[in-house]
Amino acid sequence: MPIFETLERNAELYPDETALVEINPKFEPKSRITWRDYALMQPIPGEPFRREITWKDFDVKANRFANLLFTRGVKKGDKVAILLMNSIEWLPIYFGILKTGAIAVPLNFRYTADEIRYCLKKADCSLLVFGPEFIGRIEEIYDRLPFIRHMFYVGEECPSFADSYDRMIAYCTSKRPEMGITDDDDGVIYFSSGTTGFPKAILHRHRSLMHAMNCEQAHHGQTHEDVFLCIPPLYHTGAKMHWFGSLKVGGKAVLLKGVEPEWIIKAASEEKCSIVWLLVPWAQDILDAIESNEINLGQYDLSHWRLMHIGAQPVPPSLIKRWLKVFPNHDYDTNYGLSESIGPGCVHLGIGNVHKVGAIGKAGYGWEVKIADSSDQPVKQGEVGELYVKGPGVMKCYYHDEQATKESLTADGYLRTGDMAMEDPDGFIYLVDRKKDVIITGGENLYPVQIEDFIRGHRAVKDVAVIGLPDTRLGEIAAAIIEVKDGFTLEEEEIREFCMDLPRYKRPRKYIFADVPRNPTGKIEKPVLRQRYCGESLVAQQVEL
Repeated sequence: MPIFETLERNAELYPDETALVEINPKFEPKSRITWRDYALMQPIPGEPFRREITWKDFDVKANRFANLLFTRGVKKGDKVAILLMNSIEWLPIYFGILKTGAIAVPLNFRYTADEIRYCLKKADCSLLVFGPEFIGRIEEIYDRLPFIRHMFYVGEECPSFADSYDRMIAYCTSKRPEMGITDDDDGVIYFSSGTTGFPKAILHRHRSLMHAMNCEQAHHGQTHEDVFLCIPPLYHTGAKMHWFGSLKVGGKAVLLKGVEPEWIIKAASEEKCSIVWLLVPWAQDILDAIESNEINLGQYDLSHWRLMHIGAQPVPPSLIKRWLKVFPNHDYDTNYGLSESIGPGCVHLGIGNVHKVGAIGKAGYGWEVKIADSSDQPVKQGEVGELYVKGPGVMKCYYHDEQATKESLTADGYLRTGDMAMEDPDGFIYLVDRKKDVIITGGENLYPVQIEDFIRGHRAVKDVAVIGLPDTRLGEIAAAIIEVKDGFTLEEEEIREFCMDLPRYKRPRKYIFADVPRNPTGKIEKPVLRQRYCGESLVAQQVEL
């Protein structure tokens, strides 16, 4: 069944129970009331600190937005893009789109104006929902979006070129749309990117969403009493698919707008959170704050917190060793996945396997995996090959990219992940290196070609290669190896200033002035550079905890 039917079931079973809470700690009241007590106070006009909605409110808002879309001519198969920061409106808008039979297209809030336009056009989007943080970027490309028929703005002071979401849905019926949607219908497009740096539109059926929900709940045993603390951006498959486990059981979720260690600990305490999904940098920052006495755990009630899990990048075993010393009663899990496999869960370590930290784990619920050679044939245990995954969560295709689809999907339904891996004698899988050159820094993907193309625009640059260097906090940082033209000089300060025109998250953290090796066919020899600057092995080693 389509996943929005689970929302409708929750609205019937738990109509007056809290579904979603939004917290913006920057606007915390100066008084010493608790965050939960704040919810009982008379709302202050314009106060954005804490908001919540019930399951009934959630479903009603989704229905109203679906019916608003119908008034704008939306029909089954249309694409509606979402460009919002995390907020209490995000998920009702997402589910409203799904209820119409249209395809939801979440966009990365870090995209530049040109990247936004590229993705809107690539996915054949005809409608866009956006928030106040993006007005400037949309204005920049507005005259180049003739294919966008309507725009809805979520927030105050609606710009003249959009319709107000809040004002418009107030006049729409909350009647449930009857569209006859099945699991085989197309449901969502998520964007990823390969080594070329050009985003690919990943098309999933509704069955992928249902499988993600069932997989997450099977892995982590969510119950109706669990409370999930959601911090990562909802445009990404990771955060949303982990929340799906709460959706299945009608459990409350808290959307925290910020990643400061104190905010995370306070939210877990005040909202009685039992499940928290973190990225490596956030977990490290929390431990550092505790060890430096910036956070006094004695001031917080964390007795409800039962599970901490991490994904989106390789997890240093030493980090988990530190974590379990501070939080010895926590269960721990790590999750591996791709947007092409509907996010996390196709491989996971599994609660109770902390002795295997360093591995990504075994096949997840409903998934099959194999490690294969270039002919798609399984390699022997202990040998390195490419990781393949197969299951109901594998994408339908790369939208409008038949060649890339053929390269990624095998005839028997496996997805080639592009990650090189090996299996130990106990059947646990370890990542060895990435076949693709994507750099994962703080859970975000950086695409070297985009950065290289930009740096090559400097008059003194002859050649450049961008690779990832290990970093204890972020997992990896981008390093630019720059070969300077004969007769030119180039200082680090100058190239840093030049790169200020890049989005902040794309700027290299390190610059190395050296020759850039290329093979006889002209390709940069990045394995040589990684060996030179990173060491010979990137295999995470098992540690005893």
